[in-house]
Amino acid sequence: MKKKEMSLKLTAVLLGLAILSPARAAEEPPTLREAARQAGLAGVEEYVPAPILDGLTLPGPEQWRRFWDGLTAAREGGSLEPLAWLLPEALRALEILDATEEGRPYADWLRQRIDYLELARYVSYYLPPEGGGAPSASPPPAEAAPGIVPRSRPAPPVAPEVARERTAAVSSYLLWKERLASRPAPAAAAELVPGLKKIFESEGLPPQLVWLAEVESSFNPRAVSPTGAKGLYQFMPDTALRFGLQTSPDDERFLPAKSARAAARYLKLLYGRFRSWPLALAAYNAGEGRVGRVLRREGAATFEAAAPHLPIETRMYVPKVLATVHRREGVEPEALAPPR
Repeated sequence: MKKKEMSLKLTAVLLGLAILSPARAAEEPPTLREAARQAGLAGVEEYVPAPILDGLTLPGPEQWRRFWDGLTAAREGGSLEPLAWLLPEALRALEILDATEEGRPYADWLRQRIDYLELARYVSYYLPPEGGGAPSASPPPAEAAPGIVPRSRPAPPVAPEVARERTAAVSSYLLWKERLASRPAPAAAAELVPGLKKIFESEGLPPQLVWLAEVESSFNPRAVSPTGAKGLYQFMPDTALRFGLQTSPDDERFLPAKSARAAARYLKLLYGRFRSWPLALAAYNAGEGRVGRVLRREGAATFEAAAPHLPIETRMYVPKVLATVHRREGVEPEALAPPR
């Protein structure tokens, strides 16, 4: 067995034994040697040194829960820095999840959120706390965290004026257009987009908005988030039921056509309430109740006015969706028609 093949098999062991098996939640996570033995992987000693085999403990469900919880808290918070600090752990988690069929639905969800972490790190590098000039070189590449266990870490305090400048930068539509300018579409989009556009058009929506699925799920109909959202358009259970998607015994969120029709109806409702595509997208991400409360409390009427009071992910999500639509369809935000 080649070294790369053995590495992939060991990663599969990690995922199967430590992440996706609820029955093992209360068990002590196995060492790498124990995991290999349980999976019947012979000859592992030839490729992995004994100190690593016996000294490296695979991440158990508790470690993964802490990582997902840390990522959720960073996305929903108001500060950019926790996202930047989580990037190495998130890259390692993505590497692990991408290695197996069982992990790929989570990987395709995480892949799109990596953009937020990378941009947070980029902006943190170019807008340093001391307020000096921007460095002439690009920020050094982030490497996957050493070791196998993903863990979140606290971020250092940042002056309020620096934090405001950084969050304004990551909300820039022009910056997101630049970031996505050379990104290819997900492979599955070629097959899915024509049918999804017909559904959006039948619901009276601009067909270009089907590309919301790229930002939500990388166009993987089986994508799953750690908080329970599923499908192309990442519906939580309550919202799915509200728009006619049953979640049991068969989960219709995984059906592209039904998920797209529900998403189109939800977006149409949100536009009807907020009379703006950026605000409708903000509500799709953060919740219509939260966006409505911010608008009332702040006396705001636009996404730009509301953005500083919304979760940090939402501030990046809206320009990312609009920049994705422009990248795929060449349509600027102001050219997106209102629903019919």
